[in-house]
Amino acid sequence: MTQTHAQASSAPVSASVPMLQLKVKVLRFDPEKDKKAYWTTYDVEAQPGDRVLDVINHIKWYLEPSLTFRRSCMHGICGSDAMLINGRNRLACKTLVRDVAKSGGTITVEPIRGLKVEKDLLVDMEPFFDSYKAIMPYFINESPAPAAERIQSEEEAERMAHSSNCILCACCTTSCPIFWVNGSYLGPAAIVQAHRFIFDTRDEATQQRLGIMNQNTGVWRCRTAYNCTEACPRDIPITQLIEEVKRAVMYGQA
Repeated sequence: MTQTHAQASSAPVSASVPMLQLKVKVLRFDPEKDKKAYWTTYDVEAQPGDRVLDVINHIKWYLEPSLTFRRSCMHGICGSDAMLINGRNRLACKTLVRDVAKSGGTITVEPIRGLKVEKDLLVDMEPFFDSYKAIMPYFINESPAPAAERIQSEEEAERMAHSSNCILCACCTTSCPIFWVNGSYLGPAAIVQAHRFIFDTRDEATQQRLGIMNQNTGVWRCRTAYNCTEACPRDIPITQLIEEVKRAVMYGQA
């Protein structure tokens, strides 16, 4: 019997927990020896409450040590393990086996789209972070600092509450069909990050960021397909935030 990562832990496994027999299809690619990507299927046994990341870890630790992917915190905070799971952008650490497969079922795992595949599930994130850097994702205020803190009302803080929740996992941007065909488009994640500062009443670079959003690589590239909102693992209403930035650009103020 195959031992999962969950079973290998120190906590005892209840005999009443059913085990699922899974086929996990992973899109593999090694640029040093492969001309194109290919599918490899692994037979894995897992509990319904295991995460897809547990299953992928098991494959790497016990079946295929060369399998390459990113992961870090494993708790949906760092955003490192964004993957295409059963055709949908998800975080592997937040996706439970029972939600994507039943016993005898298949889980497909691919790299997120629109970014160069370095190896297997690992993509080059530099273009994504270049877009992030382009919106000046830092607090700008040239006024003399007050004696105490810069105060915001609850209503002002609420205006940027959703955009502050972005973890830069790239699920939204790499689900966007415009980003797939136009790599110069800043993408949903960068616009959400811009929203966070545009609507921060303490920041003084609103007009600069609105200017960036008004360029041909900015907010007007969005075609309101809602892919980004559906892909977000943090339930951020991304399409709504993009529309708010569009209105701010149109009226020249936040």
